[in-house]
Amino acid sequence: MDRGRITKASYLMRIHPTNSLVLLGLILAAGLVLTSCSKAPLKPETQPKPVPAPAQSTSFVSPVNGHRMVRATGLVRALEWQMIRVPQISGSGVRFTLTRVIPNGTKVAKGDILIEFDRVSLLDDERDAKAKLGDIGHQLDQQRAQVRSDGAKRLAAIRTAEADLSKALLELKKGPILSEIDRLKNESRADNAKLRVASLKKSDVFRKAAGDASVRVLELKLERQRVVLERTQNNLDKMQIKAPQDGMVSLENTWHSGSMGPSREGDQVWPGVPLVRIFNPTRMVVEATVNESDASWLGKSVKAKLYLDAYPGAVFDATLENASPVATGGIDSPVRSFTAVFRIEAEDPRLLPDLSAALEIDATAAVAQSASASRKTGGAE
Repeated sequence: MDRGRITKASYLMRIHPTNSLVLLGLILAAGLVLTSCSKAPLKPETQPKPVPAPAQSTSFVSPVNGHRMVRATGLVRALEWQMIRVPQISGSGVRFTLTRVIPNGTKVAKGDILIEFDRVSLLDDERDAKAKLGDIGHQLDQQRAQVRSDGAKRLAAIRTAEADLSKALLELKKGPILSEIDRLKNESRADNAKLRVASLKKSDVFRKAAGDASVRVLELKLERQRVVLERTQNNLDKMQIKAPQDGMVSLENTWHSGSMGPSREGDQVWPGVPLVRIFNPTRMVVEATVNESDASWLGKSVKAKLYLDAYPGAVFDATLENASPVATGGIDSPVRSFTAVFRIEAEDPRLLPDLSAALEIDATAAVAQSASASRKTGGAE
């Protein structure tokens, strides 16, 4: 044992060689795991960039006639539509409570009632405004009567003072036959009468102006109260929204108690929130997006077949109405696309706004038709 000292590990390897190999493998594996965990994570700039989303159109060869077909997707839209929103009324922090909402998909005529709101508070305001208007009107009538009465009293006082002045002047004419004291008394009475007449006339001017001002103040209050009443009545009229045109009703989704959905009776809504969209179902179009590589037929008289995702068996004819002359695309995407609008030839209750749709366009036939038309035009020239 002294000549060749044997360690515990070498002893175990000699006795159990298989177990020692397993132990050595576990140690190496643990070392690799620790090494991989100690590496720094990938920086944001070294992470792979997201792949741009594919475009909205695809092309394929028809197995029936061998023509090149373009399939584009889009949404059904209405050419004539109006958005009905919660009205704006005077007052801060006003909320509306719905008491009536027309059902979704209802056909309406111009002037039909679409939405009604709770009007109790506005009816109270209207009653108070009318009562205050009547009160101010009575005050104005009373003030006008008071001003006329005061004016008549002042005029009577002036007439009395002028009569006293005339009497005093008449007494002055007796001066030669009166004593010195009586003459001086008459002169004093005449001077006082003159001053009184002048004072009353001067006071009458200012009092008349003050009376007119008090009447004008009440007139302004009356006009302002009339404006308040008119505004309240206009707010009452806004509590009932009528259809501005003939068409079909589509309820808009709004945020209610943590979820999106159409507004219902009893909901409280804020001014400016969209509630109902009314559109003309006889003039519907499809807005589709077409790849730049598939847009050789744009600008030509193109026919297409329209398929609705919501109604798999429904097929409609559509005609190209117009197309955007400029291709657009995302910042990081090399793919550019055009926006094309197709007019739906048929009228169907299933054609509703915001339905997803697919269009199949015969690009080969469209290009050939355009070339034939160009040749005919050139031959005619």
